[in-house]
Amino acid sequence: MEGDHIKICHWLTPLSWLYGLGVGVRNLLFDCGVLHSESFDVPVICVGNITAGGTGKTPHTEYLVRLLSQKHQTAVLSRGYKRKTSGYVLATAETPMRDIGDEPFQMKRKFPSTLVAVDKNRCRGIRQLCAETVQPPVDVILLDDAFQHRYVSPGVSILLMDYHRLIYFDKLLPAGRLREPASSRQRADIVIVTKCPDTITPMEERGIARSLQLQPWQKLFFTTFRYSHLQPFGTDQQLPLSSLKESGKHVLLLTGIASPQQMEYDLKQYCDFTPIHFSDHHNFSARDLQQVEQTFVQLCQKHGAERVMVVTTEKDAARLTACNTQKFTFADQLYTLPVRVDFLDDSASEFNQTILDYVQKNSRNSTLLSRKNAHKA
Repeated sequence: MEGDHIKICHWLTPLSWLYGLGVGVRNLLFDCGVLHSESFDVPVICVGNITAGGTGKTPHTEYLVRLLSQKHQTAVLSRGYKRKTSGYVLATAETPMRDIGDEPFQMKRKFPSTLVAVDKNRCRGIRQLCAETVQPPVDVILLDDAFQHRYVSPGVSILLMDYHRLIYFDKLLPAGRLREPASSRQRADIVIVTKCPDTITPMEERGIARSLQLQPWQKLFFTTFRYSHLQPFGTDQQLPLSSLKESGKHVLLLTGIASPQQMEYDLKQYCDFTPIHFSDHHNFSARDLQQVEQTFVQLCQKHGAERVMVVTTEKDAARLTACNTQKFTFADQLYTLPVRVDFLDDSASEFNQTILDYVQKNSRNSTLLSRKNAHKA
């Protein structure tokens, strides 16, 4: 049900008013031109949210990478949350996770030909990616989690919101999870309601659209998650998700993400599971892995060693690469569950064409050509 993951701490509402005042002043300074947003010749697409975590930014960014990298040299620029480095870092195949963060590391492993860079200063990061030394030249840059980073003026701004935590039901931090007022949705060119159930009806979609009160030029889409085959940790092998049900497996679900509820709900139809949850972007310590090991051993004693396996997300798997998991018995039964985005209502073609048309019309070559023609005139 929509909004079913929202919990408001009403006693913190006065602090939310103060927080909202600060955010409002900042946005007003940008709107009035006191603080400046920079535009670039290269097409820039921003993917972000106004909710603290858990809307599916990485799967949607990966969807755009798959869409654009077929014909365009694509780059992804992220902040690199919780990385151990500073400044601008361009990832290579050998770059460790701790240098760029879990999500950029995950994307670089999945898309080796895509340029993946991190920089807290997004303007500087874009200039670095557009430098002449970067070959082949970048055709389009995807800004991951940058809706609040208003120092960059993107060509297309995509705002994500969780179906289970719709922004018009939520409150500002710290009473709720909103990082900006719900009215900030007006800055978006495209709004996507993510993690929708397959059972969502056209009437419910129209109700959400009315509640959002979008402008005529804003486009609204609905997406859901589809799970791929399970993959043994560190390999390219695949195991159908349906095999969990067929073999009667019991899963130890290991997550360190903002909203594991959807994954739990989806996994129920395939198997029984025991969850171990950590905070979002949690860096696993030896003590954490020992906790996983103890729980795994207990489950093996209860259900039989051949029936127990550990399943984690791709983002968590990226952080586990920095750990010595091989000394634990659960390492041989550790699997990753990839997730992909699927557009509902047969709207993928409309979304794809919107993105491709923008990139084509605003490519670096076309921009330079238009400037050259204007100079001649």
